[in-house]
Amino acid sequence: MNIINLENITKVFGDRVLFKDISLGINEHDKVGIIGVNGTGKTTLLKIIAGIEETDHGKVTRAGNTTVSILEQMPQFNKNESILEYVRSGGLKKEMWDKETEAKIILTRLGITDYSQEIQTLSGGQKKRVALAKTLINPADILIMDEPTNHLDNDMIEWLEGYLKRFKGVLIMVTHDRYFLDSVTGRILEIDNKKLYSYNSNYSGYLELKSQREDMAAASERKRQSILRNELKWVMRGAKARSTKQKARLNRYEEMKSIRGIDEKQTVELESVYSRLGNKTIELKNINKSYINKKIIKSFDYIFTKGTNIGIVGKNGCGKTTLLNIISGECIPDSGYVEMGDTVKIGYFTQEVRNMPSDIKVIDYVRNIAEFLPTKDGRISASKMLERFLFTPDMQYTLISKLSGGEKRRLYLLSVLMKAPNILILDEPTNDLDISTLTVLEDYIDGFQGIVITVSHDRYFLDRIADRILSFDGDGIISQHEGGYTDYYNKIQKNPVDSEKEKDLKVKKNVKPKEKRLKLSYSEKREYESIDDEIEKLESSIADIEKEMSEKASEYYELNLLMQKKEELKKQLDEKTERWVYLNDLVEKIGGI
Repeated sequence: MNIINLENITKVFGDRVLFKDISLGINEHDKVGIIGVNGTGKTTLLKIIAGIEETDHGKVTRAGNTTVSILEQMPQFNKNESILEYVRSGGLKKEMWDKETEAKIILTRLGITDYSQEIQTLSGGQKKRVALAKTLINPADILIMDEPTNHLDNDMIEWLEGYLKRFKGVLIMVTHDRYFLDSVTGRILEIDNKKLYSYNSNYSGYLELKSQREDMAAASERKRQSILRNELKWVMRGAKARSTKQKARLNRYEEMKSIRGIDEKQTVELESVYSRLGNKTIELKNINKSYINKKIIKSFDYIFTKGTNIGIVGKNGCGKTTLLNIISGECIPDSGYVEMGDTVKIGYFTQEVRNMPSDIKVIDYVRNIAEFLPTKDGRISASKMLERFLFTPDMQYTLISKLSGGEKRRLYLLSVLMKAPNILILDEPTNDLDISTLTVLEDYIDGFQGIVITVSHDRYFLDRIADRILSFDGDGIISQHEGGYTDYYNKIQKNPVDSEKEKDLKVKKNVKPKEKRLKLSYSEKREYESIDDEIEKLESSIADIEKEMSEKASEYYELNLLMQKKEELKKQLDEKTERWVYLNDLVEKIGGI
């Protein structure tokens, strides 16, 4: 069944045509990923599908009574609104909101545990996760998501993958996460040169199908050029256009000549340019760092060697960015020290775009860094470098304020690389960068002879570039693992067994174990049926105590007893909530009780 239909859609942003006369049909249960170079209109297309933005030309039709829930790239929040108030404002059906447990459990999954905290006090990443929770809880026929994996750690991404796989409605999303696209989607839409191409496959299949399409287009263009050459010879012989047949042939020649050939493929190109790096690089000696009595880094020693690419992983808030800031010299450890070689030249690509004024032209921003950049083949101008980063001559004289968020990130990346660093530090580089730019950044890193240190949640990116993983394991402990992310993940997932058990496993490797059926025990069923009420009673008791505390604010002894009682109830509530997580996951896995 067709849910959404777009007919001959055209959208212009300023003086730039994003897409022209594109058509699209989305069917029931479709799971769609939209990809394309930053600035081609991916986010705009999502907003048009959602009904948030109008088209300049064309028609959008949705099935009757279709509901839409959207996660925007930059969610909007009301001032002084609490997390729970915001999530509850999602227009939920009353019967879906008799209890707040579902909201709290999804927020907990996304690392948000203080539900009463005001949203304005949260970081940008926390705000995006709160907005994601609201989107997931809001029941809708169509779920639209713009970069849902940004600001999620790897555990959260794996959980979200499972959630979206189970989602029964239509899913349409923009994401750069290639493993995520591979796992969740069954259809890829690509915006390229103002056109829209559809591939009925996940990301891996898309790569193969796109290659076939481009080969066919190239073959058709070669055939057209061959016919044109033959026709041109005929015209050059001075054929007289007297007969109807000759006139028709001349007209056909003019028509073929006017057909636009294959657009030259736009790709980001960048040579791996860096400054010379001596034998001494960066050494970390017994680094310790704490924040508010929480140990972030404990007794960490590390020597970065030339030619190594380090990936850093860990849960949100564990201290990954803090470690990068210590390495770069922007943060001082509580104890220990950093030794840096005389030739070290750091290029730091941070999560937030730094020092990018909005009121100057793109070309002036780059020229302020360098007019020319030395390469192995000579030198290249700032303008040429911008062209290699898909900034056309017209775009180079555009104000930075008119660029899309992704284009600003691409320009920021160029500004970091143009300084020719020999140690490249990347903090979540895949956020808001398109797949084309990421692919070229990966190729750039392949040829980079310095050191690359990357914090990323993008498993594909880490598999592609990292040859060693540093993992934050909790309590400030950082461990080392050789290989990329998949190597690290497989290692930590493997249960340790002694040598005798390992031998026994090898002997029995061809024996298929009897599959154990998951099910709730009788006591777990009873617990699952009553746990919502128990959580509600605990929340009600805490609210009653808080009211009583406000009434006895001047009675120190009574107030102290009430505070102790409240802490005990909160502890019980946390334990019940964690138990609800376990039981709910078990029920989902077995498909009900």
